[in-house]
Amino acid sequence: MSDPTSLTLAEARDAVRSKSLSSRELTEAHVAAVAAARPLNAFITETPERALAMADAADARIARGEAGPLEGLPLGIKDLYCTEGVRTTAGSRILDSFVPGYESTVSSQLWRDGAVMLGKLNLDEFAMGSSNETSYHGPAVSPWRRPGSETALVPGGSSGGSAAAVAARLCLGATATDTGGSIRQPAAFTGTVGIKPTYGRCSRWGVVAFASSLDQAGPITRTVRDAAILLRSMAGHDPKDSTSVDLAVPDYEAEVGASVAGKTIGIPRQYRIDGMPAEIDALWAEGVAWLKAAGARIVDIELPHTRYALPAYYIVAPAEASSNLARYDGVRYGLRVPGRDIAEMYGNTRAAGFGPEVRRRIMIGTYVLSAGYYDAYYLKAQKIRTLVRQDFERAFADGVDAILTPATPSAAFAIGEKGGDDPIAMYLNDAFTVTVNLAGLPGIAVPAGLSADKLPLGLQLIGRPFDEGTLFSLAEVIERSAPKTELPSDWWSATAPTR
Repeated sequence: MSDPTSLTLAEARDAVRSKSLSSRELTEAHVAAVAAARPLNAFITETPERALAMADAADARIARGEAGPLEGLPLGIKDLYCTEGVRTTAGSRILDSFVPGYESTVSSQLWRDGAVMLGKLNLDEFAMGSSNETSYHGPAVSPWRRPGSETALVPGGSSGGSAAAVAARLCLGATATDTGGSIRQPAAFTGTVGIKPTYGRCSRWGVVAFASSLDQAGPITRTVRDAAILLRSMAGHDPKDSTSVDLAVPDYEAEVGASVAGKTIGIPRQYRIDGMPAEIDALWAEGVAWLKAAGARIVDIELPHTRYALPAYYIVAPAEASSNLARYDGVRYGLRVPGRDIAEMYGNTRAAGFGPEVRRRIMIGTYVLSAGYYDAYYLKAQKIRTLVRQDFERAFADGVDAILTPATPSAAFAIGEKGGDDPIAMYLNDAFTVTVNLAGLPGIAVPAGLSADKLPLGLQLIGRPFDEGTLFSLAEVIERSAPKTELPSDWWSATAPTR
């Protein structure tokens, strides 16, 4: 086989199972690709020796007829998932030397099913960001470029390393997390598929926390089928996570290609935001046409509290972050910067260990939880969150099976182009995605076309709770109908920042 990295996860699975390709050969090809693509800065930690050992063990199991669902398939792991014996940094200086003595539930399930770990992927610090520019290890870089330009583009965030690595074919798939759009937005920016499952579908145990009531694990892959395969291994009840739901995990792959005839798709008027580019609106209309041609019924719906979702999210999420990140004090693990007393040591450690965006969100969160402001900000944001959830519940009660929206308000932008002195400009990237997290619903981003600058654009499908299967069947229609968003073959020649 000329280039094993050109295979999708499903194709590689079938090749390894049929023994036309060994896991060792597949893994060696991806290890070499990771090393060659270091200018993308997609990986924080590479684990080639471990990957090859895992590949050899997978080949031995295949020879014995004991292959698991992901046997011998090389994956990347977002560096928010604790991996036993492998550095886990959360993209932060404060955890730069942290080596967990335990494995996250999700990653342990991947190894249970035979997957191979290539390494740990870059991300915004503590998953706080929409461009992967807040990482202590430097920004991950998208393999995409505007035609005729060598300007480095962001891969989205916070799961930017995951999206960049999958798009560049450095791994067959990657784990990611989504707190306000951090799976779906990077997927849309890089022409990949990303699904945020229903809250509670995947265990959060062993995943470094940002905002506990919003965080959810999920995969980024090259195709809808690949995402269905990977999610089945990632999902499942975990008694160690009190928010994990005890529901059987369906065969998601069986839903890919299923008929969508008769499904009712809602189109929310409130997602037509002021200043939305015409090409995003046109893409949305094309998505409607593709689903309608496949037999779906299209209806207009109202989600009236959508306009309040973004400000509510940027109160709730920082409030939870300020509580979760209080544990990083220099006492138990991670960075410690000495001081004259313990209070000064706390302050020195946190000032040195956290980057500007994390410090900003801790300060916002502490403020909105403080006496005199809790009712005015945090309590009001939680009430808005309830109203947002009720909007979706009414739509689904009226017979809507899924909701179609744009995934992002624009294509990828250049590194350093947004955020600088106005963090709100960066926060607006989450305009179409945060409602899904506030309501705890599943959402998938699927490639749907190219912008005028020949960069990927995606559409988002939002589903009923725990109905990821319907999303996979609908997303496959869009994937099949849309023009292909293949990464140009000469992307390697484009220049990119080095580590």
